[in-house]
Amino acid sequence: MNRFADMNRFEGVRTIVTGAGGGIGHAVAARLANEGAHVVGMDLRVDGIDQAGTKLALECDVSDASVVDAAIEQAVATLGGLDLVCNIAGIGHFCTTHEETAEAFAKIVGVNLNGTFHVCRAALPHLLANGEAGGAIVNTASTAGLMGQPWSAAYCASKGGVVLLTKALATEYADKNIRVNAVAPGGTNTAIQQSFASTFPSDATNKKIAKMMSTMGMAEPDEMAATFAYVASPEARFMTGAIVTVDGGITA
Repeated sequence: MNRFADMNRFEGVRTIVTGAGGGIGHAVAARLANEGAHVVGMDLRVDGIDQAGTKLALECDVSDASVVDAAIEQAVATLGGLDLVCNIAGIGHFCTTHEETAEAFAKIVGVNLNGTFHVCRAALPHLLANGEAGGAIVNTASTAGLMGQPWSAAYCASKGGVVLLTKALATEYADKNIRVNAVAPGGTNTAIQQSFASTFPSDATNKKIAKMMSTMGMAEPDEMAATFAYVASPEARFMTGAIVTVDGGITA
């Protein structure tokens, strides 16, 4: 049974979702498709993307600008244009900063920040081609982009960059009918959350761990997808440059 059968906010909306192979990205792709969007899902591994109801699954390393350019062109050709982009691909881990390698730091920034930029840059000409109809971009920030978190220098830097990239693009394209916002999730039951949980430093203290955890526990991907869908929808017409926190009160 389709829980969203009575909702059609995205009927015919031509959409790209990165990170659609699992977690929040998969949930967002499924939510938008269930509401009528024509979705192309992208991820490093395409296993599972089709299960989100997408029209096309594309293998895409968002940290590689040339790969992104080619994937966006293929997606737009399939969709016949582009109206909406949800940037959800991301990676992360915990590491004591003095033990972090330059390569690992660069990889996290390369996917989370550079990857978001690459997709936005490649998608914007197609959104601009819609003229007055415009379009929307929803990026993925994090509580780690809004507050300091231990063992998270790379992740905080990358997500803090996404926050201001989002605001910069929102300001630049507001008069061209392109809305750019970001959702900042807190702890969510996904593979990336598990990658953090498995890399706690040996000297991690409960006090520092508690700073990053909500007393409400963790969210589920479907709960995050509901927020992405609202921010992307016409109901949020007057919203641009916003960073919407869904974090169980961590940043309250």
